Amino acid sequence: MSASPDEIKILILNPNSSASMTEGMQKSISTLNLPDNITLTYYTAPSSSPASINDGADVQLSASVVLNDLGSSSSSLLQNHDAVLVCCFSIHPLVTKLTEYASSNLTSSLSVTGIFESSLLTSLSLLTSPSRKWGIVTTGKFWESHLTSGVKDFLGQSQPSQNEKFAGVETTGLNAGDFHGDIPQSVIDAKLAEATRRLLKRGDVECVVMGCAGMAGLEEIIRRVAVEEYGEERGRKVMVVDGVRAGVGLLGEMVRWRRMFSQ
Repeated sequence: MSASPDEIKILILNPNSSASMTEGMQKSISTLNLPDNITLTYYTAPSSSPASINDGADVQLSASVVLNDLGSSSSSLLQNHDAVLVCCFSIHPLVTKLTEYASSNLTSSLSVTGIFESSLLTSLSLLTSPSRKWGIVTTGKFWESHLTSGVKDFLGQSQPSQNEKFAGVETTGLNAGDFHGDIPQSVIDAKLAEATRRLLKRGDVECVVMGCAGMAGLEEIIRRVAVEEYGEERGRKVMVVDGVRAGVGLLGEMVRWRRMFSQ
C-alpha cells in the first residue's frame, strides 16, 4: 500500500494476454491530466489467458489464470496497490474475487472496479435530463445479452423490466483482438460507425460507451456519426465514454472516499 497518506497507487489489470492491448490502454490513459499523487502500474495476464476475451468461457478462463498468477509470483502486486482496475468490458469475476481476496488477506483496504462498472456509473452521472439515454457499442453478438443483463443486475433491476435511461447494446461483429490485429483500419472504422448509428437511432442518446478496452482512441468515429445522425449542434454534445479512462478517475475518488469515510 501507499507509504504516503496522499499517494494513490492504481494497478491497471488487463486480464487477457495481449500486450498490444495493454499498450493501447496506456496510450489512452496518458492523455489524462492525473494528479501527481496517482501512480499507475500495468499488468498483462500470462500467455495461458486468452489473447482476446470474446465469450463467457474466455471470461472465466482469464479470471482463473489471473487469480492463479496473482496468488503466486505476482501476489505482491495487490499488497503494493490501493486500487485495481479490471480492464475487460464484461461482468468479470475478477472484480468480485479481488474484492473478496483483499477483504480476507490484506491488512489494508483495496478498491476494485471494472471498466464496465465505471462506464455505467460515469454515463449515469453525465446525463443532463431524465429523457436522455446512454448505450454501449461493443464487439461480438455474445455481449448483447451479457451486458444488458449485467446493467440490470448492477442497478438492482429485475430482468424483465425496462430501463428508460439505457438505450441498449449494439455490436460491431468484431472481437477485441481485431482492434489491434491485421484487419484494415477502414473496416474497423466502418463497423464501429454502423453499430454507433444503430444505437443513436434508438432514441435521445447522450452518452455512448465504448464497450471494449481495445476501442481506445476511436472516439472520433463515434463523434462523427453522432453529428451525421443528430446534426452539428446536438451531435457535438454526445459524450463518448472510454471505460479505462473513466475507471482510473473513479478509482482515484474511491480510494479518497474510502480513506475519508473509514475509521
